[in-house]
Amino acid sequence: MTDLTDTSHTRAVRLWLLCAAAMIFLTLIVGGATRLTESGLSIVEWKPVTGVLPPLSDDAWQAEFTKYQAIPQYQQINKGMSLGEFKTIFWWEWSHRFLARSTGAVFLLPFLFFLWRGWIPKALTWRLWGIFAGGAALGAVGWWMVSSGLVGSGRVSVSQYRLAFHLTLACAIYAAIVWTAQQLSPKRASEAPPRLRGLAVVLVVLVLMQIYLGALVAGLDAGLVFNTWPLIDGALVPDAQRLWFIAPAWRNLFENTLTVQFNHRMLAYAIWLLVMFHAYDAWRFGREKRSAFLLAGLVTLQAALGIVTLLHQAPLTLALMHQMLAIIVFTVSIVHAERLAHREPFKVPGGAVVEQGA
Repeated sequence: MTDLTDTSHTRAVRLWLLCAAAMIFLTLIVGGATRLTESGLSIVEWKPVTGVLPPLSDDAWQAEFTKYQAIPQYQQINKGMSLGEFKTIFWWEWSHRFLARSTGAVFLLPFLFFLWRGWIPKALTWRLWGIFAGGAALGAVGWWMVSSGLVGSGRVSVSQYRLAFHLTLACAIYAAIVWTAQQLSPKRASEAPPRLRGLAVVLVVLVLMQIYLGALVAGLDAGLVFNTWPLIDGALVPDAQRLWFIAPAWRNLFENTLTVQFNHRMLAYAIWLLVMFHAYDAWRFGREKRSAFLLAGLVTLQAALGIVTLLHQAPLTLALMHQMLAIIVFTVSIVHAERLAHREPFKVPGGAVVEQGA
Protein backbone atom coordinates (compact mmCIF):
# COMPACT_ATOMS: atom_id res chain seq x y z
CA MET A 1 0.00 0.00 0.00
CA THR A 2 1.42 3.39 -1.01
CA ASP A 3 1.55 6.24 1.50
CA LEU A 4 0.20 9.27 -0.35
CA THR A 5 2.09 11.62 1.95
CA ASP A 6 5.29 10.54 0.18
CA THR A 7 4.08 11.50 -3.29
CA SER A 8 4.83 14.70 -5.14
CA HIS A 9 1.08 15.17 -5.68
CA THR A 10 0.38 15.40 -1.98
CA ARG A 11 3.34 17.71 -1.45
CA ALA A 12 1.87 19.97 -4.14
CA VAL A 13 -1.54 19.98 -2.45
CA ARG A 14 0.07 20.76 0.91
CA LEU A 15 2.14 23.59 -0.56
CA TRP A 16 -1.01 25.05 -2.13
CA LEU A 17 -2.80 24.98 1.22
CA LEU A 18 0.16 26.63 2.94
CA CYS A 19 0.17 29.37 0.27
CA ALA A 20 -3.55 29.95 0.85
CA ALA A 21 -2.91 30.12 4.60
CA ALA A 22 -0.10 32.63 4.06
CA MET A 23 -2.45 34.78 1.98
CA ILE A 24 -5.04 34.73 4.77
CA PHE A 25 -2.35 35.61 7.31
CA LEU A 26 -1.33 38.64 5.23
CA THR A 27 -4.99 39.63 4.75
CA LEU A 28 -5.54 39.48 8.52
CA ILE A 29 -2.56 41.75 9.14
CA VAL A 30 -3.62 44.29 6.50
CA GLY A 31 -7.17 44.09 7.85
CA GLY A 32 -5.86 44.91 11.31
CA ALA A 33 -3.97 47.91 9.96
CA THR A 34 -7.10 49.00 8.10
CA ARG A 35 -9.07 48.93 11.35
CA LEU A 36 -6.36 50.64 13.39
CA THR A 37 -6.00 53.47 10.85
CA GLU A 38 -9.82 53.82 10.73
CA SER A 39 -9.74 53.21 6.99
CA GLY A 40 -12.39 50.51 6.77
CA LEU A 41 -15.25 52.81 5.78
CA SER A 42 -13.41 54.60 2.98
CA ILE A 43 -15.04 52.41 0.30
CA VAL A 44 -18.79 52.71 0.75
CA GLU A 45 -19.93 50.21 -1.90
CA TRP A 46 -19.53 46.47 -2.33
CA LYS A 47 -18.58 45.59 -5.89
CA PRO A 48 -17.17 42.04 -5.81
CA VAL A 49 -16.09 42.15 -9.47
CA THR A 50 -15.67 45.74 -10.65
CA GLY A 51 -14.27 46.76 -7.25
CA VAL A 52 -11.04 44.97 -8.12
CA LEU A 53 -9.93 48.09 -10.01
CA PRO A 54 -9.14 51.22 -7.97
CA PRO A 55 -10.02 54.71 -9.27
CA LEU A 56 -7.99 55.35 -12.42
CA SER A 57 -8.66 59.06 -13.03
CA ASP A 58 -9.01 62.28 -11.09
CA ASP A 59 -12.77 62.25 -11.69
CA ALA A 60 -13.04 58.69 -10.37
CA TRP A 61 -11.10 59.62 -7.25
CA GLN A 62 -13.31 62.63 -6.66
CA ALA A 63 -16.42 60.48 -7.08
CA GLU A 64 -15.19 58.03 -4.41
CA PHE A 65 -14.32 60.91 -2.09
CA THR A 66 -17.77 62.44 -2.55
CA LYS A 67 -19.40 59.14 -1.55
CA TYR A 68 -17.23 58.99 1.56
CA GLN A 69 -18.14 62.58 2.50
CA ALA A 70 -21.79 61.49 2.84
CA ILE A 71 -21.20 59.05 5.72
CA PRO A 72 -21.18 59.90 9.45
CA GLN A 73 -17.48 59.09 9.90
CA TYR A 74 -16.42 61.89 7.56
CA GLN A 75 -19.01 64.36 8.84
CA GLN A 76 -18.22 63.80 12.53
CA ILE A 77 -14.51 62.92 12.56
CA ASN A 78 -12.78 63.66 9.25
CA LYS A 79 -14.59 66.74 8.03
CA GLY A 80 -12.18 68.88 6.02
CA MET A 81 -10.01 65.89 5.03
CA SER A 82 -8.11 66.49 1.79
CA LEU A 83 -8.33 64.23 -1.24
CA GLY A 84 -4.74 63.16 -0.61
CA GLU A 85 -5.58 62.11 2.96
CA PHE A 86 -8.62 60.23 1.66
CA LYS A 87 -6.43 58.34 -0.79
CA THR A 88 -4.30 57.08 2.11
CA ILE A 89 -7.20 55.46 3.92
CA PHE A 90 -8.75 54.31 0.64
CA TRP A 91 -5.61 52.35 -0.28
CA TRP A 92 -5.64 50.50 3.05
CA GLU A 93 -9.21 49.32 2.53
CA TRP A 94 -8.70 48.57 -1.17
CA SER A 95 -5.59 46.53 -0.38
CA HIS A 96 -7.49 44.54 2.23
CA ARG A 97 -10.31 43.76 -0.21
CA PHE A 98 -7.86 42.99 -3.03
CA LEU A 99 -5.97 40.53 -0.85
CA ALA A 100 -9.23 38.85 0.16
CA ARG A 101 -10.26 38.45 -3.48
CA SER A 102 -6.79 37.20 -4.41
CA THR A 103 -6.91 34.65 -1.62
CA GLY A 104 -10.15 33.29 -3.05
CA ALA A 105 -8.49 32.85 -6.45
CA VAL A 106 -5.36 31.28 -4.92
CA PHE A 107 -7.61 28.75 -3.18
CA LEU A 108 -10.16 27.98 -5.90
CA LEU A 109 -8.11 27.71 -9.09
CA PRO A 110 -5.52 25.17 -7.87
CA PHE A 111 -8.30 23.32 -6.03
CA LEU A 112 -10.19 22.80 -9.29
CA PHE A 113 -6.99 21.67 -10.99
CA PHE A 114 -6.21 19.14 -8.25
CA LEU A 115 -9.77 17.83 -8.39
CA TRP A 116 -9.50 17.43 -12.15
CA ARG A 117 -6.25 15.52 -11.76
CA GLY A 118 -7.68 13.34 -8.99
CA TRP A 119 -5.00 14.31 -6.47
CA ILE A 120 -7.35 14.97 -3.54
CA PRO A 121 -8.95 12.21 -1.42
CA LYS A 122 -12.76 12.18 -1.53
CA ALA A 123 -13.11 12.73 2.23
CA LEU A 124 -10.84 15.75 1.98
CA THR A 125 -12.73 17.13 -1.03
CA TRP A 126 -15.85 17.89 0.96
CA ARG A 127 -13.86 19.56 3.70
CA LEU A 128 -12.10 21.79 1.17
CA TRP A 129 -15.38 22.72 -0.49
CA GLY A 130 -16.64 23.66 2.97
CA ILE A 131 -13.59 25.86 3.51
CA PHE A 132 -14.18 27.57 0.18
CA ALA A 133 -17.86 28.13 1.06
CA GLY A 134 -16.76 29.65 4.35
CA GLY A 135 -14.42 31.99 2.49
CA ALA A 136 -17.21 33.07 0.15
CA ALA A 137 -19.45 33.72 3.16
CA LEU A 138 -16.62 35.71 4.74
CA GLY A 139 -16.78 38.20 1.88
CA ALA A 140 -20.49 38.76 2.49
CA VAL A 141 -19.88 39.05 6.24
CA GLY A 142 -17.20 41.65 5.52
CA TRP A 143 -19.65 43.83 3.64
CA TRP A 144 -22.29 43.26 6.37
CA MET A 145 -19.68 44.54 8.82
CA VAL A 146 -18.78 47.62 6.74
CA SER A 147 -22.43 48.48 6.12
CA SER A 148 -22.95 48.92 9.86
CA GLY A 149 -20.88 52.11 9.74
CA LEU A 150 -22.31 53.74 6.62
CA VAL A 151 -25.03 56.27 5.86
CA GLY A 152 -28.13 55.92 8.00
CA SER A 153 -26.45 53.97 10.79
CA GLY A 154 -25.38 57.02 12.78
CA ARG A 155 -22.14 55.22 13.66
CA VAL A 156 -18.64 56.50 12.91
CA SER A 157 -17.13 53.00 12.95
CA VAL A 158 -18.30 49.46 12.29
CA SER A 159 -20.27 47.44 14.82
CA GLN A 160 -17.99 45.63 17.28
CA TYR A 161 -20.35 42.64 17.09
CA ARG A 162 -19.85 42.34 13.34
CA LEU A 163 -16.14 43.12 13.50
CA ALA A 164 -15.53 40.34 16.03
CA PHE A 165 -17.62 37.85 14.05
CA HIS A 166 -15.81 38.73 10.82
CA LEU A 167 -12.36 38.31 12.35
CA THR A 168 -13.25 35.09 14.17
CA LEU A 169 -14.71 33.53 11.02
CA ALA A 170 -11.56 34.45 9.10
CA CYS A 171 -9.41 32.87 11.81
CA ALA A 172 -11.56 29.72 11.86
CA ILE A 173 -11.10 29.33 8.09
CA TYR A 174 -7.37 29.93 8.52
CA ALA A 175 -7.24 27.27 11.24
CA ALA A 176 -9.03 24.74 9.03
CA ILE A 177 -6.54 25.29 6.20
CA VAL A 178 -3.46 25.11 8.44
CA TRP A 179 -4.78 21.97 10.18
CA THR A 180 -5.51 20.29 6.85
CA ALA A 181 -2.08 21.19 5.46
CA GLN A 182 -0.49 19.69 8.56
CA GLN A 183 -2.48 16.50 8.11
CA LEU A 184 -0.85 16.04 4.72
CA SER A 185 2.64 16.10 6.19
CA PRO A 186 4.46 12.75 6.33
CA LYS A 187 4.61 12.68 10.15
CA ARG A 188 3.29 9.51 11.75
CA ALA A 189 0.48 9.21 14.29
CA SER A 190 1.25 10.58 17.74
CA GLU A 191 1.23 8.37 20.80
CA ALA A 192 0.61 11.28 23.14
CA PRO A 193 -1.75 10.66 26.07
CA PRO A 194 -5.33 11.94 25.70
CA ARG A 195 -4.85 14.67 28.32
CA LEU A 196 -1.96 16.18 26.40
CA ARG A 197 -3.86 16.04 23.09
CA GLY A 198 -7.04 17.38 24.65
CA LEU A 199 -5.43 20.39 26.33
CA ALA A 200 -3.64 21.28 23.10
CA VAL A 201 -7.00 21.49 21.33
CA VAL A 202 -8.48 23.46 24.24
CA LEU A 203 -5.65 25.98 23.89
CA VAL A 204 -6.47 26.45 20.19
CA VAL A 205 -10.10 27.17 21.09
CA LEU A 206 -9.13 29.55 23.91
CA VAL A 207 -6.73 31.49 21.68
CA LEU A 208 -9.53 31.85 19.11
CA MET A 209 -11.84 33.10 21.87
CA GLN A 210 -9.15 35.56 22.92
CA ILE A 211 -8.88 36.85 19.36
CA TYR A 212 -12.66 37.36 19.42
CA LEU A 213 -12.40 39.33 22.67
CA GLY A 214 -9.51 41.32 21.21
CA ALA A 215 -11.74 42.29 18.29
CA LEU A 216 -14.36 43.54 20.73
CA VAL A 217 -11.67 45.59 22.49
CA ALA A 218 -10.62 47.06 19.14
CA GLY A 219 -14.19 47.71 18.04
CA LEU A 220 -14.97 49.61 21.23
CA ASP A 221 -11.57 51.36 21.39
CA ALA A 222 -11.37 49.80 24.85
CA GLY A 223 -7.58 49.79 24.68
CA LEU A 224 -7.63 53.59 24.96
CA VAL A 225 -9.12 53.50 28.47
CA PHE A 226 -8.19 51.81 31.76
CA ASN A 227 -4.52 52.03 30.79
CA THR A 228 -3.07 50.63 34.02
CA TRP A 229 -1.77 47.18 34.94
CA PRO A 230 -2.19 44.97 36.92
CA LEU A 231 -5.03 47.10 38.28
CA ILE A 232 -8.00 47.94 36.09
CA ASP A 233 -10.28 50.78 37.15
CA GLY A 234 -8.32 50.93 40.41
CA ALA A 235 -8.66 47.25 41.39
CA LEU A 236 -7.68 43.76 40.37
CA VAL A 237 -11.39 43.00 39.99
CA PRO A 238 -13.54 46.07 39.26
CA ASP A 239 -16.70 46.83 41.17
CA ALA A 240 -19.64 44.73 39.97
CA GLN A 241 -21.79 47.82 39.50
CA ARG A 242 -19.24 49.11 36.99
CA LEU A 243 -18.98 45.77 35.21
CA TRP A 244 -22.74 45.18 34.88
CA PHE A 245 -24.46 48.57 34.67
CA ILE A 246 -25.94 48.08 31.18
CA ALA A 247 -29.33 46.35 30.96
CA PRO A 248 -29.90 43.62 29.99
CA ALA A 249 -26.77 42.30 31.67
CA TRP A 250 -25.48 40.27 28.69
CA ARG A 251 -24.88 43.48 26.72
CA ASN A 252 -22.04 44.36 29.10
CA LEU A 253 -20.06 41.46 27.63
CA PHE A 254 -20.07 43.22 24.25
CA GLU A 255 -20.71 46.93 24.88
CA ASN A 256 -19.18 47.84 28.26
CA THR A 257 -15.55 48.85 27.64
CA LEU A 258 -14.57 47.94 31.21
CA THR A 259 -16.15 44.48 31.08
CA VAL A 260 -14.77 43.72 27.63
CA GLN A 261 -11.22 44.69 28.58
CA PHE A 262 -11.48 42.87 31.91
CA ASN A 263 -12.60 39.67 30.16
CA HIS A 264 -9.75 40.01 27.67
CA ARG A 265 -7.27 40.27 30.54
CA MET A 266 -8.74 37.37 32.51
CA LEU A 267 -8.72 35.02 29.54
CA ALA A 268 -5.11 36.02 28.84
CA TYR A 269 -4.15 35.01 32.39
CA ALA A 270 -6.01 31.70 32.03
CA ILE A 271 -4.32 30.91 28.71
CA TRP A 272 -0.89 31.69 30.15
CA LEU A 273 -1.41 29.39 33.15
CA LEU A 274 -2.77 26.57 30.98
CA VAL A 275 0.00 26.82 28.40
CA MET A 276 2.64 26.66 31.15
CA PHE A 277 1.00 23.56 32.62
CA HIS A 278 0.76 22.07 29.12
CA ALA A 279 4.46 22.72 28.44
CA TYR A 280 5.33 20.95 31.68
CA ASP A 281 3.09 18.04 30.68
CA ALA A 282 4.72 17.83 27.24
CA TRP A 283 8.17 17.77 28.86
CA ARG A 284 7.07 15.09 31.33
CA PHE A 285 5.53 12.86 28.66
CA GLY A 286 8.26 13.59 26.11
CA ARG A 287 5.83 14.48 23.30
CA GLU A 288 6.16 17.61 21.11
CA LYS A 289 8.24 19.36 23.75
CA ARG A 290 9.76 21.90 21.39
CA SER A 291 6.47 23.15 19.98
CA ALA A 292 4.93 23.22 23.48
CA PHE A 293 7.83 25.33 24.78
CA LEU A 294 7.66 27.56 21.71
CA LEU A 295 3.94 28.10 22.30
CA ALA A 296 4.57 28.91 25.97
CA GLY A 297 7.24 31.43 25.03
CA LEU A 298 5.10 33.11 22.41
CA VAL A 299 2.12 33.36 24.77
CA THR A 300 4.38 34.96 27.38
CA LEU A 301 5.73 37.42 24.80
CA GLN A 302 2.20 38.20 23.62
CA ALA A 303 1.03 38.87 27.17
CA ALA A 304 3.97 41.22 27.77
CA LEU A 305 3.34 43.00 24.47
CA GLY A 306 -0.34 43.37 25.34
CA ILE A 307 0.56 45.01 28.65
CA VAL A 308 3.01 47.41 27.00
CA THR A 309 0.45 48.25 24.31
CA LEU A 310 -2.17 48.96 26.96
CA LEU A 311 0.13 51.13 29.08
CA HIS A 312 0.97 53.25 26.02
CA GLN A 313 -2.71 53.59 25.00
CA ALA A 314 -2.47 51.33 21.95
CA PRO A 315 -0.23 53.26 19.51
CA LEU A 316 -0.50 52.01 15.94
CA THR A 317 2.84 50.17 15.81
CA LEU A 318 2.38 48.33 19.10
CA ALA A 319 -1.26 47.53 18.41
CA LEU A 320 -0.42 46.09 15.01
CA MET A 321 2.44 44.03 16.47
CA HIS A 322 0.06 42.74 19.15
CA GLN A 323 -2.44 41.61 16.53
CA MET A 324 0.25 40.04 14.33
CA LEU A 325 1.69 38.10 17.23
CA ALA A 326 -1.80 36.89 18.15
CA ILE A 327 -2.10 35.24 14.71
CA ILE A 328 1.37 33.73 15.12
CA VAL A 329 0.40 32.31 18.52
CA PHE A 330 -2.78 30.94 16.97
CA THR A 331 -0.80 29.34 14.14
CA VAL A 332 1.67 27.65 16.48
CA SER A 333 -1.16 26.38 18.68
CA ILE A 334 -2.87 24.81 15.64
CA VAL A 335 0.30 23.12 14.37
CA HIS A 336 1.16 21.89 17.86
CA ALA A 337 -2.33 20.46 18.47
CA GLU A 338 -2.40 18.74 15.10
CA ARG A 339 0.97 17.10 15.74
CA LEU A 340 -0.44 15.62 18.94
CA ALA A 341 -3.72 14.56 17.33
CA HIS A 342 -4.51 10.92 16.69
CA ARG A 343 -4.47 10.20 12.95
CA GLU A 344 -6.45 7.77 10.82
CA PRO A 345 -5.94 7.26 7.09
CA PHE A 346 -7.84 9.04 4.34
CA LYS A 347 -9.14 6.61 1.74
CA VAL A 348 -8.09 7.66 -1.73
CA PRO A 349 -8.52 6.22 -5.23
CA GLY A 350 -6.21 3.33 -6.03
CA GLY A 351 -5.89 2.13 -2.45
CA ALA A 352 -3.40 4.77 -1.31
CA VAL A 353 -3.78 6.41 2.06
CA VAL A 354 -2.89 9.68 3.65
CA GLU A 355 -2.93 10.10 7.40
CA GLN A 356 -5.72 12.20 8.82
CA GLY A 357 -6.23 13.79 12.22
CA ALA A 358 -9.11 12.93 14.47
